[in-house]
Amino acid sequence: MGVKQGKFFQKHNVSFPLYLDHFQLDHGIESEKILREFFPEVCEEIKGVSDTIGADYSTLASWMLCMGCCMYNLKSNIPVEIRGCTAFAYSKYGRVIYGRNNDLPPYLKDGSKSEIYSPLNGNKFNLTTSSFINGEEGINEHGLTVAMTFVMTGLDKIKAGFNSCFVVRYLLEKADTVASAISLLMELPIASNCNILVADKSGEMAVVECTSSTKKIREAVSCGEDKIVCTVNSFTSDDMKPFDMANGDDCFSNIRYRTVMDNFSNIHGDCIETTQRLLRGDYGFICQYDSPDFETVWSSVFDLKTLMIYRAEGDPRKCKFIEDRRLYRTTV
Repeated sequence: MGVKQGKFFQKHNVSFPLYLDHFQLDHGIESEKILREFFPEVCEEIKGVSDTIGADYSTLASWMLCMGCCMYNLKSNIPVEIRGCTAFAYSKYGRVIYGRNNDLPPYLKDGSKSEIYSPLNGNKFNLTTSSFINGEEGINEHGLTVAMTFVMTGLDKIKAGFNSCFVVRYLLEKADTVASAISLLMELPIASNCNILVADKSGEMAVVECTSSTKKIREAVSCGEDKIVCTVNSFTSDDMKPFDMANGDDCFSNIRYRTVMDNFSNIHGDCIETTQRLLRGDYGFICQYDSPDFETVWSSVFDLKTLMIYRAEGDPRKCKFIEDRRLYRTTV
């Protein structure tokens, strides 16, 4: 798989900004050892890319392991990494739906992609990513959805381990339910602050709030027979908030969270359409950054029972949601 990806990069003359300082390179090298211990297959995939494009494996793996971990908080990093996202899952009217706005600097839009993976010894899954091999969100053949949002971390709190984007990839490939995903996640060394949302077709869902030293499961909020869980770029649990180093500079996280939670009752009738309207900002602030330097570069809605995906490839206020049927199944 790595060789195939590398040949694609060669064909399209893709290059990578492998600019790492000593902190980042050391972090990446130590984290790769942990990644190889738990997920050796993905290390071989990275090596397939590096061998094909003629890049140094250790540097390429380190760069990927620094994403969403220790790039955005180093002022000297080029380019500076900024990420803000809203992700949620809910069950209503017998359906289980996931929605997300992926908010990034616009220079990352052209490189964003949605890929189907079919590993020989793992689950088939759809991975949506502004990188490659690792990713921000996805859904697998069992109807399990996994998504990440980052939370700012102090440099002194970062440890060697999985970054959130490799957590997403690992759980999509290895787990089939929320229970199995959480069990696997609890065993993983985590590099830095992040939220991991998991939801499955049965309606089970949760967010695991992670630091390099602790993990806390945040259960969904029940509304009668319905329930919803949402994550943004901060910790929601009171006992996890002291670990958040953003000091409020988190892309309006609290406002986005409240837009989702306060408008859950507005999701009615056609769940897909009303979820898309929520992501477009029809019910309040969620994607209306209106900045040349930061925007929603893609927006997704998943139906966990049918595996149907609806994706707007750009600001959802301007771009239509298009069906992606590559995982779709007609029987529920």
